Amino acid sequence: MYVGVFSFMDPLSYNIWMCIIFSYLAVSVVLFLVSRFSPNEWQIEDSEKGPTFVNDLTLLNSMWFSLGAFMRRGCEVCPRSLAGRIVGSAWWFFTLIIISSYTANLAAFLTIERMLTPIKNADDLSKQSEISYGTLDAGSTKDFFRTSKIAIYEDMWKHMNKDPSVFVKTTDDGINRVRNSKGKYAFLLESSMNDYYNQRKPCDTMKVGDNLDSKGYGVATYIGSDLREEVNFVILKLLEEEKLQKLHKKWWYDKGECVVESENKGSGSSQSLSLSNVAGIFYILISGLGLSMIAASVEFICKSRMEVKRKKVGSSWFRCLFSCFYIFVLGFALFRYFK
Repeated sequence: MYVGVFSFMDPLSYNIWMCIIFSYLAVSVVLFLVSRFSPNEWQIEDSEKGPTFVNDLTLLNSMWFSLGAFMRRGCEVCPRSLAGRIVGSAWWFFTLIIISSYTANLAAFLTIERMLTPIKNADDLSKQSEISYGTLDAGSTKDFFRTSKIAIYEDMWKHMNKDPSVFVKTTDDGINRVRNSKGKYAFLLESSMNDYYNQRKPCDTMKVGDNLDSKGYGVATYIGSDLREEVNFVILKLLEEEKLQKLHKKWWYDKGECVVESENKGSGSSQSLSLSNVAGIFYILISGLGLSMIAASVEFICKSRMEVKRKKVGSSWFRCLFSCFYIFVLGFALFRYFK
């Protein structure tokens, strides 16, 4: 896995990052608009020209509030109206889920990154000295390295002979040493045993690289036995029908204790969260924004009716009718969107 300077963005897909940016801008604009409509956001302050109406939630302040909430740091400017608080609550819940999802997936990416060592094959293992490696003290694997005429395996044999402690008495001792070495010891063993132990709990071991050598198992009979031809025929038939491969998959993997874990380790990577994984939280945010706009319109209508009763101003009725029309259009748009 290549680790770049922007690899911290990998836990979330590109579509999610773009939707987060658009959501941030949308929340800021909606918060600014509802603060214009809501009378509770306006305050009277004295100035050189006399009392003036002031609204703290300007467009820049709204963007600052949204950014502070997303970074979990807060802001000195907060909405006071019902509509503004609905926007803030929906945005807070949205950021809580997004940040929690990002943190959880980031931990998975870091775990996979720790598991992917720079050792990919025997050549890499022989060229480094930080990770020690060994085999069973007696067995076919040790004999393979001792008798090998290949330069890489000869170098590995010389390196192992310099420190006899790398050889273990039993396979269980070698597996336990790998688990307790924190990535500083590699155990070389037969591929079948390797596959078997990788499927056993606690599922913290993995196979690195391809097999160093290939040897098959055979069924031994005495010389001149009548069973020889029959056994060979049956084995060839099982191979042609792929029954041996199916049996190997059934008993080594399907019935293993690390089915899910082995799939994740074998892939060597962790998947980014896609938009479908967090689509629900975007729907909740859109619903919260729509509800806040309705609440702001209701606040505006109630304030207009109070002004009509107090001042008997006809123009206020026009503003009230305009707000009703605005609510109708908004509700129709939301209905068409979610239909």
